[in-house]
Amino acid sequence: MKYIYLFLSCLFFYACTESNDQNNNTVNESTSADTTQVNLNKGALIIIGGGSRPEEMIKRIVTESGIDTAGYGMTLPMSSIEPDSSNWYAIKQFSDLGYENVYGVEYDSVSGYRESQIDSLANASLIYISGGDQRRFMQRIAGTRIGNIIRDRYAEGAVIAGTSAGAAVQSRRMITGDEKKYPDYYPTYRHLEEENFDWTEGLALIDGVIIDQHFVKRSRYNRLFTAIMTFPDEIGVGIDESTAIIVKGDSAEVIGESQVITFENSNQNVNRKNGKLGTKGIILDIYLPGDKFYLKQK
Repeated sequence: MKYIYLFLSCLFFYACTESNDQNNNTVNESTSADTTQVNLNKGALIIIGGGSRPEEMIKRIVTESGIDTAGYGMTLPMSSIEPDSSNWYAIKQFSDLGYENVYGVEYDSVSGYRESQIDSLANASLIYISGGDQRRFMQRIAGTRIGNIIRDRYAEGAVIAGTSAGAAVQSRRMITGDEKKYPDYYPTYRHLEEENFDWTEGLALIDGVIIDQHFVKRSRYNRLFTAIMTFPDEIGVGIDESTAIIVKGDSAEVIGESQVITFENSNQNVNRKNGKLGTKGIILDIYLPGDKFYLKQK
């Protein structure tokens, strides 16, 4: 009996060990699978704060997208009240430097889009969104394949570039520029108040980050302060004119002529009194051309 008992004890110990090994393997596989979910997009975002685009910035857009050696770019002018003119200027900034393989998607308020051009967009190495009104852009692509094509191309390795309104649309929570409580438009907010930040859904190419443009030039600090107190888990990124960030995964690089300012509500606490907003511990960083920084996304 003693030998039988010893044999059964060893057998039980072996079974427990095997079970633990299997559990450990399951945990490791799960952990490995989780890490693959981070930064799946293979492309890059070039988010331009408006104003003029320096020659070196255009060249960087070209080399990042690879259209200097192969492929082509497409411009999207739907933010503009004059899309034909917007297309012409967007294409010209490339052709002036000798790049003739950038074409415009034509938009007409009556007839809409040419399906053949939308098909071409689905294979573009560069998609460039021009300036104007970001809400107009989102309204004009509603009900089309364009939004999904942009997201798919970014995931597959294309460069998505946009200036001014074309920068704002890249966020998930897209800043509109309006104040909910004060309908008269001003270049920046005149108040830091609750229930005043006006936003709508953007393309969601970058999540957890609210983009603002023309930032230093138009002193839009109040607008972005309001944004990160309304959504304290989001990072505010203000990009000045003639300046851009190149976003690859969680890394951002500043290019151009001016500054990029980031705001993070580190404590994610917001105080309210008589409709006014307050907080403590905001992290503010000012980046210069050539600087790189970590850009946390959701």
